[in-house]
Amino acid sequence: MRILRSFVAGNWFAPRQADAQLIDPCTEEVLGGVSTQGIDFDAALRFSRERGGAALRALSFAQRGELLSAMSKRIHAGRDELIELSLAHMGATRRDAKFDIDGGTFTLAHYATLAAELGERPCMLDGAGVQLGRSARFWGQHVLLPLSGVAVHVNAFNFPVWGFAEKAACALLAGMPVITKPATSSAALAERCFEMVLEARVLPEGVLSLVCGPTGDLLDRLGSQDVLGFTGSAATALGLRGKRNLLAASARVNIEADSLNAAVLAPGTERSSETWAAFIRDVSREMTQKTGQKCTAVRRIFVPRAALEAACEDLVAALGETVTGNPREERVTMGPLATRPQLDDALLGLERLREECEIVSGTGARIDGVGNPAGKGFFVGPTLLVSRDAHAARAVHEHEVFGPVATVLTHDGTAGDAAALVARGGGSLVTSLYGDDLGFIEEFVRIGGANCGRLYIGSEKVASQLPGSGLVLPQLRHGGPGRAGGGDELGGLRGLELYLARVALAGDRSLVDRIAGKR
Repeated sequence: MRILRSFVAGNWFAPRQADAQLIDPCTEEVLGGVSTQGIDFDAALRFSRERGGAALRALSFAQRGELLSAMSKRIHAGRDELIELSLAHMGATRRDAKFDIDGGTFTLAHYATLAAELGERPCMLDGAGVQLGRSARFWGQHVLLPLSGVAVHVNAFNFPVWGFAEKAACALLAGMPVITKPATSSAALAERCFEMVLEARVLPEGVLSLVCGPTGDLLDRLGSQDVLGFTGSAATALGLRGKRNLLAASARVNIEADSLNAAVLAPGTERSSETWAAFIRDVSREMTQKTGQKCTAVRRIFVPRAALEAACEDLVAALGETVTGNPREERVTMGPLATRPQLDDALLGLERLREECEIVSGTGARIDGVGNPAGKGFFVGPTLLVSRDAHAARAVHEHEVFGPVATVLTHDGTAGDAAALVARGGGSLVTSLYGDDLGFIEEFVRIGGANCGRLYIGSEKVASQLPGSGLVLPQLRHGGPGRAGGGDELGGLRGLELYLARVALAGDRSLVDRIAGKR
């Protein structure tokens, strides 16, 4: 059994025995293992802070951008190999694997472009300068400077390439070295990504490190100049956020947690319209892409009461085109859940939802996958449920089934009712609105927008351009309030602010402007 390696303190570390196994989610074959036994995490942190941090801070934004561009090109060159690894370790279809890999390379390339725009500046400006004295000679200016620690990124299993790339792009461009800890089940893709980048010899020493396996005392050693970025469950996030050393040091912690994202159909949307077609297309795709294992997947679908039967009928028809099975079979369009614990959690969650909802599509149980041995694999087909009383329901507003599962509910046709129902989810990463009733859309945004990290608005004028509500674009913020974690990633240059210290300069204007890079 092959045990994945970690890359710390400038060297590859090969464990002798595994702490956990890597399993093919289709065949349930053991593919390998992970372990961090024997890693000196104190030495790893010191190497990253001192060697990697100093190297990055010595570079301009434009030069850091060149590193990101080189990373993007190297990972893209290895795309076919990463697709095969994704198929074996994640049960991903080729389309889903490309979604992950291309999302990662595009994000790196996008931030490389932003870096070129920043040019040779030593720091980022935060607003305009301000006169502080009787004359303009005594001047104040806020600037953003890189923290002197290390960014530790604990990533989720579902996007091993994109998740790594989107966090690393912002941190490296800001001037902070990165230690990436991928989820165990998909760590093989992260390991190969790192090998590709290191083989290309595009990064200074200490800029990028990899931990495949348990973090040991790594997180206990983080201090005031370090950053922890986590993507995963709300329960795990709560434990990390409350770590004593992080609280004592006021260390920055960014959380992206689970989210009961909603799709809302506005009243008056005709079944024959382009807007309705976009609604059906987007929702069915968000339920099945990556087997519904996306933080941005649609979990609750709110439609006007009068549209309930038609919406259910069209969604059932769209989901019926999904072929669930082993992605090695060409006709398969959706693979298995990633791990047995994910399967067990999904089945338990479905039992909970069925106590107050009825299934209108799917079985609500484990199934055999097309092209796969009977009884093997972690397969659940697309499952659509209906709740007849959105306000009386509880589980659907509280419990996320992390799989190809969503529930249709009704609102009374007013923006206030729809917004109140969406808010029952406690905060989401993305809410999608579909309709051409501008008054409804505007009022929903005004009343309910603060409960959502991103509002995706589908209307007739943009129906042909909509990429899907679950697509995370580097130009826009990725994060959400409440149970979604309160995090704030990407959003163009805003994404760098997590890794930058805001410093107020006050002094002679010519000197302040020189330090700020204005002269």
